[in-house]
Amino acid sequence: MPEPQTTTVEIDGVSCRVWTAGAGPKLGFLAGFGGLPRWVPFLDALARERSVIVPSLPGFPGGERGHALLDSHLDWLLATRRLLESAGLAGADLAGSSVGGSLAAEVAALWPAMVNRLALIAPFGLFDGNDPATDPWAQRPGDIAALFCADPAKWEALKAEPEGQNSPEWPIEQTRASEAAARIFWPLGNTKLEKRLPLIGAPTLLVWGAGDRLMPRSYADKFAAGIKGRTAIEIIPGAGHLAEIDKPEETAAAILRWTR
Repeated sequence: MPEPQTTTVEIDGVSCRVWTAGAGPKLGFLAGFGGLPRWVPFLDALARERSVIVPSLPGFPGGERGHALLDSHLDWLLATRRLLESAGLAGADLAGSSVGGSLAAEVAALWPAMVNRLALIAPFGLFDGNDPATDPWAQRPGDIAALFCADPAKWEALKAEPEGQNSPEWPIEQTRASEAAARIFWPLGNTKLEKRLPLIGAPTLLVWGAGDRLMPRSYADKFAAGIKGRTAIEIIPGAGHLAEIDKPEETAAAILRWTR
């Protein structure tokens, strides 16, 4: 698959990267925890059938440091809406993973006309004290890879500095992405999203890695029970929290079936 086209859009004066690849009806994707420092096989798989558009929020790889200007959860939701509109995704199908999945769900709830069909990969936003999610910001650095991917080597490859780059900015950018996610979701990823789930009318697919160590499988049922529109749950064997990184072909196939 050829390299994606890279453009930028400005959100409140902050430059944000937008990747585009493939052809066909538009499908937006909001990345998971840590963002996407590089193009990944999952996006190639989606681009075989769809025009895949991947905008990056401030603070995440591909965004500038404007995350520090977003002081509240509402600020982040408004920035996400503006980003999707600027990327040409208003009214398109939308997928999101982890932190991006939560933001995609919020947009579908608050601005229903923005989203046609919705696919969420283990989204943040809920918390059940009887079955708590793992706090990703309370982990030792050596435990992070196995928390997000069933195959830790895939997380490490995602986050590895490109060969020959040797830039001090690379590790800073990766740390900044965790900080940006914390500004949206700390503590424990709980944004009281359950109060807004009934506003989601878009047909919604919930994708969960069978080996997700961060977001319990029971949360898929909680999302499905709360959403007003039609829902389905698909479990991806051999995948962890970021199913799109562990099992790109299988995760992309589930989303493409749902959005056809």
